[in-house]
Amino acid sequence: MSTVNTMRAVSQHVLGGPEVLEVVEVERPAPRANEILIRVRAAGLNPTDWKHRKTGGFLGEPPFVLGWDVSGVVEAVGVGVARFKTGDEVFGMLSYPWGHGSHAEYVAAPARAFVHKPAAVDHVQAGALPLVALTAWQALVENADVRPGQRVLIHAAAGGVGHVAVQIAKARGAYVIGTASAGKHAFLRELGVDEAIDYRETDFAEAVKDVDVVLDTLGGETGLKSLRVLRPGGVVVSIVPIGKDDFYEEAERLGVRAVRMLVDADRADMEAIAELVEAGKLRATIAGTFPLADAAEAHALGATGRTAGKLVLTVD
Repeated sequence: MSTVNTMRAVSQHVLGGPEVLEVVEVERPAPRANEILIRVRAAGLNPTDWKHRKTGGFLGEPPFVLGWDVSGVVEAVGVGVARFKTGDEVFGMLSYPWGHGSHAEYVAAPARAFVHKPAAVDHVQAGALPLVALTAWQALVENADVRPGQRVLIHAAAGGVGHVAVQIAKARGAYVIGTASAGKHAFLRELGVDEAIDYRETDFAEAVKDVDVVLDTLGGETGLKSLRVLRPGGVVVSIVPIGKDDFYEEAERLGVRAVRMLVDADRADMEAIAELVEAGKLRATIAGTFPLADAAEAHALGATGRTAGKLVLTVD
C-alpha cells in the first residue's frame, strides 16, 4: 500500500518479455524548479515501451519505469511554475527518451512539456495521444509542411502513430493513402483515408505514384522504397531514427528529400494538438485499457502488432 512518500509503479529488474514487469513501491518524486508533479490518471502504451522492455534501447540496463504519455491532475508545482496550479488537468509527453516514467501513480516533469487537457475528452483519451500525436505532427507539419491537396502516403495507417497521422493530414486538407491489412480498411475509411492499400497483397511501390509526402513508420526497406513513389521535390519522413546511409543517398539520386526524426516534447505542438482535439478533428482509437497491475498483459497484446489504435494504462 502506498504511503505519502511512496507510490506504485510498473518496473522491471531484467530485460525480457512482458513477464519481467512488476508493480513495485518506489519513492514518490518531488517537483523541482519549473516542474510539476502529476497524479497520473492515464498513460498510453507505445511500441517503444515493449522495445525498451526487451532490449533496454536508449535506457540501457534496468531497473527502470517505462512510459512517456501522461494525462492527469497537477498535485504540486515547483518553484517558478506560472502556467499551472494544483488541481489543473493536464496532458503531455515526458522528454523522450530520458524522461520516461509515466507508468506510475505520480510523475514529476518539466511544466513546459504540458498543456491543459481539453475538457471535451477524458483522461484515457488524453493519455493515449501525446507521443503519437507529437510524432505525427512533427513529421507531417514541421518536417513535411503538408498543405491542402497534397498526396500523403502513411504506412501502418491503422497503428498508433498512423491513425493519428491520418487525422492530422486530413485536417491539413491532404489526400491520404494508407497501408494496412485488408481487415483494417474499414477502420481506415472511418478515419478519412481516401485510398487504402493491403500491404500483404499489393506492393505499394507499384500501386502508388506522384506522392508529395510519405510518413514511414517502419524503416528499413520500406523507407527506401517510399522514396521511389515521390514526385520531384517530395519528402519521406521516417520516424525510425537510425538506419543505413543509402536512404539519404537514394533520395539525393532521385531529387527528393529524406528525413529521419525522433519525437520531441514541445508545448507549442501540444497546444496545436489540443486545438485539434477541441475542434473534434483528432481522436485516439482506444484498443484497450488496463490497470497498472495488468501492464504485462497490455504489453503482450501490444507486442502482437495486431491492435488498431492505442492501449492505455489507467491509474485509480
